[in-house]
Amino acid sequence: MRARPDPPRTIPYVKRALVIEHDELGPAEGVGERLVERGYELTVFRVLDDPSSPVDHKPYPDPTDFDVVLVTGSPWSIVRPDEIDSWLGREVQMVQTAHRCGVPVLGLCFGGQILSLAMGGTVSRTDTPEFGWQMIDSDLPDVVPTGPWFEWHYDCFTVPEGAVEVARNAVSPQVFRIGRSVGTQFHPEMTPRLTDTWVGMDGGELVDHGVDPEMMAADSRRHAEGNRARADALVDWFLDG
Repeated sequence: MRARPDPPRTIPYVKRALVIEHDELGPAEGVGERLVERGYELTVFRVLDDPSSPVDHKPYPDPTDFDVVLVTGSPWSIVRPDEIDSWLGREVQMVQTAHRCGVPVLGLCFGGQILSLAMGGTVSRTDTPEFGWQMIDSDLPDVVPTGPWFEWHYDCFTVPEGAVEVARNAVSPQVFRIGRSVGTQFHPEMTPRLTDTWVGMDGGELVDHGVDPEMMAADSRRHAEGNRARADALVDWFLDG
């Protein structure tokens, strides 16, 4: 009697996330960890190899090769496009392509501003830059909790036409959703390690704005566990929405 042939092996599909990091100081951190926990393989594209220079001309990956796109923060400003004109337009076009082709985009702080710009919104300088842990008003507190969330920004986005504003504070919109894509003005990815890195590089900037760098670092350690739970809820809402 002939043995039956083995059934064909099925290769499990591995979900892929494209992470746009603008330099080594803006990693996906806690949000990236949640994506991995949700079964995503991360492919990191670092825009700037030298964080002291905003110029780079390498091509962006094709976002349609991925299941989701994550765009992280940046020390550079969309309000000053001449500094980053070597790549800003290409990044906006990449986000537009992803969204148009059904690849959800999650933009964090600068990344949220990129998403707003790509969807027809605007980015401007705020009269009240925000630093440290802040509360927000949320229309969906179960999936976008009221905080505290970590802020470090001078610029803010508008909610594009066709998008839904989900959260805000007195300074600016804080979260919007357009289709399957989500933009935040705060940094849900923040961890104590990342706070220590930023404080170590820009502590003088914080002091100039009346912020105690040591207190900010201590607050990040105090909020770490709660922030991770809030960020996980936000990422899950983005993925499952």
